[in-house]
Amino acid sequence: MIAHARAFDAYLLDAKPRPGLSGVRRGLVEFLWFGIKEARACLFAGLFFLAVFGLPRTPVLGIPRYDLLLLIAVAIQAWMVWAKLETWDELKAITLFHVIGFGLEVFKTSEAIGSWSYPDFAYTKLFGVPLFSGFMYAAVGSYIIQSWRLFDIRIRHHPPYWMAGLVALMIYANFFTHHYIPDLRWYLAALALGLYARTTVVFRPLDRDRTMPLLLGFLLIGFFIWLAENISTFFGIWRYPDQLGAWSKVHIGKWSSWSLLVVMTFTIVANLKHIKERVHVPL
Repeated sequence: MIAHARAFDAYLLDAKPRPGLSGVRRGLVEFLWFGIKEARACLFAGLFFLAVFGLPRTPVLGIPRYDLLLLIAVAIQAWMVWAKLETWDELKAITLFHVIGFGLEVFKTSEAIGSWSYPDFAYTKLFGVPLFSGFMYAAVGSYIIQSWRLFDIRIRHHPPYWMAGLVALMIYANFFTHHYIPDLRWYLAALALGLYARTTVVFRPLDRDRTMPLLLGFLLIGFFIWLAENISTFFGIWRYPDQLGAWSKVHIGKWSSWSLLVVMTFTIVANLKHIKERVHVPL
């Protein structure tokens, strides 16, 4: 199975020229390859959320749902490292996402804040938050890391690392401070807009490089996370206060929050040693 996974990745990374492709046919083939690579980049997220949506709320073999999700997430992550689909350095970054996400969950679900809650019982709850929840944030980091490799991503006109790091810290802090002082989300979004206005992503769906604004990438990833959040709350994994009586759509404003979180996640990934080599920072 490991050999097949590596062989499939090697096949996806084969960028040999396809001179016979042109016009509409090339567009369709590149779009197909783009979709396949996107699905492959979502390997951890896909398997993890398949378990999230597939497990019943009642215990399975006596194991509560949240505990079983933790076991499944750890098993998927361990398999990916063992199969060399992720490196140890990448695992360290993903673990950092888990810690950052779990810290945010503890704060948001605290009695004083109560932004959302995890209603089901679990043995692996800490401060009222199931340990599996950090993997939902780690899934975003895993997706970005996998995409970087599969699409041979390069970044042009990336802002200085200290500026990007400062904005990322401010974004994370605002998730906490907006409960006590005015929400600075839109000011931070404007700051990120100015910081990354010239930044472009160079990626390779098939055999030719394509480009897109990095800011568009942040918005698109944030949108799909918002969709996944709607599905997760529908299945009762967690609930917002306005969903306790009956499920309702997650407010569209959460899209902006997730997009800002993607900016923060991207900043961490961009600092990985083997990824920094593909990031162009103008002098």
